[in-house]
Amino acid sequence: MTVRGDIRNVAIVAHVDHGKTTLVNAMLQQSHVFSEREEVPDRVMDSNDLEREKGITILAKNTAVQYTGPLAEKYGHPEGITINVIDTPGHADFGGEVERGISMVDGVVLLVDASEGPLPQTRFVLRKALEAKLPVILCVNKVDRPDARIEEVVGESTDLLLGLAQDVVEEGIDLDLDALLDLPVIYCAAKAGYASVNQPENGGLPDNDNLEPLFDSIISNIPAPEYEEGAPLQAHVANIDSSDFLGRLGLVRIYNGTLEKGKTYGLSRVDGSIENFRVSELLRTQGLERTPVASAGPGDIVAVAGVNDIMIGETIVDQNDPKPLPLIHVDDPAISMTFGVNDSPLAGTEGKDHKLTARMIKDRLDRELIGNVSIKVIPTERPDAWEVQGRGELALAVLAEQMRREGYELTVGRPQVVTKTIDGQINEPMESTTIDVPEEYMGTVTQLMADRKGRMDSMSNHGSGWVRLQFTVPSRGLIGFRTALLSATRGTGIASSISAGYAPWAGQIVTRQNGSMVCDRKGVATPYAMQRLQARGVFFVDPQSPVYEGQIVGINNKPDELDVNITLAKHMTN
Repeated sequence: MTVRGDIRNVAIVAHVDHGKTTLVNAMLQQSHVFSEREEVPDRVMDSNDLEREKGITILAKNTAVQYTGPLAEKYGHPEGITINVIDTPGHADFGGEVERGISMVDGVVLLVDASEGPLPQTRFVLRKALEAKLPVILCVNKVDRPDARIEEVVGESTDLLLGLAQDVVEEGIDLDLDALLDLPVIYCAAKAGYASVNQPENGGLPDNDNLEPLFDSIISNIPAPEYEEGAPLQAHVANIDSSDFLGRLGLVRIYNGTLEKGKTYGLSRVDGSIENFRVSELLRTQGLERTPVASAGPGDIVAVAGVNDIMIGETIVDQNDPKPLPLIHVDDPAISMTFGVNDSPLAGTEGKDHKLTARMIKDRLDRELIGNVSIKVIPTERPDAWEVQGRGELALAVLAEQMRREGYELTVGRPQVVTKTIDGQINEPMESTTIDVPEEYMGTVTQLMADRKGRMDSMSNHGSGWVRLQFTVPSRGLIGFRTALLSATRGTGIASSISAGYAPWAGQIVTRQNGSMVCDRKGVATPYAMQRLQARGVFFVDPQSPVYEGQIVGINNKPDELDVNITLAKHMTN
C-alpha cells in the first residue's frame, strides 16, 4: 500500500455540548483561515438557523485546515499538511450524521468535558470509532472550569475505552488492545485556544497558549491515507449538499484512483446498477470555502457535481473496472410520528405562500430522505399522511420545525415507539439514560423513572453535592420526560440517553396526569375569557388568536377533559 503523507482525515466526536464546534473554530483561527481583521463568529461551523438557536450541531460538516508547523517539514511536506476535519453532532438523535462522519476519516479526536466526564453519547461515538478500527486521541476540554476533575475524567475515559474495546473484540472484530492502552491525551481549553500535553491544575489553563500540541498529536497519531498504486477509482459518497449554480453535490472520500473534472465515470447505485455520468465540477474545501480543482487523488474529501440524484452510500467507480464499496449502515429508528395535511378550519389562513397539499408535503419528505440517512418515511392507510421514523423525538421535532419555517402547514401526531416482533413477542426500544441532579432531588427523580418503567443500573456521588444516576428505560417512557425532569428538579436536572437495544414490552406507562381544555366554538380568544378560566389550567394560545371548535387550547388541572368558551367577550354597560 502507498501512503499519501500530505493529508490527515479526522473526525471530532463527543457528547452534546462538550465543545466540538468551538474547538474547530479555534483550529480554523490558528491555521490562519481568517484574516487578522476579520471578525470570527462563535461556532462558525453551525451555519443552520436551528443550530445557532438551539446551540447544538445537527448536520455533520467538513472543513480543511493547512498545517505549516515544524512537524510538516519533519514529515517531508514543508508546503503544509492538509487536515480534513469533520465536525459531527453530539446529540444521540443525530447519530446517523456521526456514522457518516466516521465513514470518511482515518481517526477520531474524542472530546470529553473535564467536569462532566464521559456521557452516553461519548460511549456511542467511541464504539462506532472502535468498530471501524480507528485510532483515538483523547482531548479533555474545558480544563479551566471551576468544577473540573481532570485526572478522574481521564481515568473514566480510559476505562470506557478499554471496556468498549473488550466488547468489540468479543463480537469478532480484531483490535490491538495494547496500542489502545497507549492513549494520547491532550488537555485543552477550546474557547481560549490553549492546549497542552501536560496536565494543568483543576480549573487552570493549559501551560501552552496555542493548539500546536493538538495539531502535533493529529499528525503523529492519525495515519495518513493509504491506497493501492494503479487501482481503479473508488470514491464513497458520504454526504449530500447543494449549490445554487451547480445543483446537487455529492461529498466523497476517495479511497483509490483519481477523480478528474470533465471525465466520465460510473456511479454504483444503492440497488447495484451502474450509471455513467460526467463530472461537471470538482470542489475542494479550504477553510470554509470550496475552491474548484482539476483533479483529486486518494485521501481527498471533495464535492462532485454532475449527478442530480446522487445518494448517500453510493460509490463513484471506474467505468471499465467497477469495484463498489459497501453501503453505510445506520442504526434503526426508534421513534415515529405521523406527518399529514393540515385539516383544521384555520388551514391556509396565514399567508398565500403556504404549502398545504399532500403532494407538496410528500415531496419535502422525499427530499429529506435524500440527505438524512437516519429517517424513514412509510405510507399510512390515509393518502394524505405518512409515518416518519427517526432516532429520537428531537430529530423529528427539528424536521417539523424546519418544514414549518419553509412555509409548510401540517398536522403532527404524538410520538410513538417503533416496535419489533421477536419470537412472537412484542419488543420495544430501550435507552440507557444518565441523569445528573443535586442530591436533594434524587428521590424525586427515582420516582419519576419508576413511573416510566425505568430500572436503576448505578448511582455515583463525586462529593460535589451532585449525584449521577444511570437507568435503563423504555424509549416511550422518555417522551416528554425532560420537561417533567426540569419541573421536578427546578431546572437543575440534566438528562442524556443513548439506544440500548430492544427488550420485551414493559406494560402500560401513564405519563399524563392532566386532561385537556377544549374550545367549544369558533372565534377569537379574548383576554376576558382567559382571565376567568385561568384558575382551571394553563393555556397554550395567546389572546386574540383565532380558535375553532374542538381545538385543544390548554391543560386542565384535573384528569378529565373540560369544554371551555375561550371566545367570551365582556359586554359593555351603560
